[in-house]
Amino acid sequence: MASYSTSEFKSGLKLMIDNDPCAIIENEFVKPGKGQAFNRVKFRNLKTGRVIERTFKSGESVEAADVVEVSLQYLYNDGTEWHFMDQESFEQYPAGKDVVGDAASWLKEQDSCTVTLWNGTPILVVPANFVNLTVSNTDPGLRGDTASGATKPATVETGATIKVPLFVEEGELIKIDTRTGEYVSRVKE
Repeated sequence: MASYSTSEFKSGLKLMIDNDPCAIIENEFVKPGKGQAFNRVKFRNLKTGRVIERTFKSGESVEAADVVEVSLQYLYNDGTEWHFMDQESFEQYPAGKDVVGDAASWLKEQDSCTVTLWNGTPILVVPANFVNLTVSNTDPGLRGDTASGATKPATVETGATIKVPLFVEEGELIKIDTRTGEYVSRVKE
């Protein structure tokens, strides 16, 4: 297996730390006036999402993680697992609720998303930054209710509830930012 020296550390690099795949968020090289130089590294555990800080002596080596980010198509949810497919090889990957997490609110069948695979098993699912979903349920908005900026709750086809402006009606296609869960705009069909 490949390994990286501390001199090769940079943001985004995937490493194995405590037998878990991790991605470097920040790397700071420190050379004190007295003593050996070291790297202060902040990284995210890709399985749990926790951010951890650790120091490595200069010249130390760390094993590379066999982690691949691929674009997969979401197929369906069978009640316990979400199923994704590679559109070139047609290979399917099942993922549990712990892997899909909050992304489940934004996954619509046939949509593409980024899945992080570790040893061929999904460990993280990230939906596209923006998704277009149909409003399935919302209260009618009345004109003249407010001067500006009022919102109302709306449920979209995936079951997620978001706040939308008063003019949005049931059956309309809207664009949502999946990172914040906020309404962006209406979509013309």
